[in-house]
Amino acid sequence: MIHWLTEPFTLQFMQRALAASLIVGVVCSVLGCFVVLRAMAFLGDALAHAVLPGVAIAYLLGANILAGALVAALVVAAGIGLFSRRGAVKEDTAIGILFAAALALGVVLISTVRSYATDLTHILFGNVLGVSPGDLWLTGALAVGVLATILLLYKELLLASFDPVLAHTLGRRPELLRFVMLVLLALTVVVSLQTVGVGLVAAMLVTPAATAYLLTRRLSSMMALAAVIGAASSVTGLYVSYYLNVASGAAVVLTATAAFLVAFVAAPGRGVLARRAAMRRAA
Repeated sequence: MIHWLTEPFTLQFMQRALAASLIVGVVCSVLGCFVVLRAMAFLGDALAHAVLPGVAIAYLLGANILAGALVAALVVAAGIGLFSRRGAVKEDTAIGILFAAALALGVVLISTVRSYATDLTHILFGNVLGVSPGDLWLTGALAVGVLATILLLYKELLLASFDPVLAHTLGRRPELLRFVMLVLLALTVVVSLQTVGVGLVAAMLVTPAATAYLLTRRLSSMMALAAVIGAASSVTGLYVSYYLNVASGAAVVLTATAAFLVAFVAAPGRGVLARRAAMRRAA
């Protein structure tokens, strides 16, 4: 059993994959708690796909793909915040416009690369086994920045998530906090590119947090439990990927989904079984 557990991580690329997976599992899950509470899942998915132009431009220029994705994500996040500022355009409308435009631009740029089908597929579906030392350092730095910002602004983000009117009354500037959330989402999307890809990053933002939501009542507990679920799903997904020879990003997401299904059925108080038992008692 010990050999079975340690064998995958005797290889250096698997060690880097483990570190990247743990980073993504924790960061996505912690920020995902605010995504779930503020109903921002569509925004996370839009930002994930909006990085394609930056990825394509970086690829064409021979630059770092994660750096290109970071620039594109920040530009789109700033655009969403600008267009939806003070209700000029509804936020979901701004998201839809910029999401579609960025995705179309990315497709146009990628189509100019003859070998895009093999060279850029890992951006769409993740390639955690191909994480380089440089990518790992960049991912770690971005993750530290995201978690530090959440820690520093925890009370403000908590207030703006549950009562934006009170936050405005107290001078907490919920519009600015909304923009901060956009930037944090953009950074988290870039952190997740190598591990789960743009096609699955929204699942890692939502699924562990939604699982923790079913099991806890306090935001702090929800964030801690979501981080544990996200990290455990990432490590388990790596084992599944290694021993079954399947795509790593998809294995991580399916593991997180399995945890959610268990919680959905068996969670105390909010699970299907608990709700049916409460209905029987009431009847």
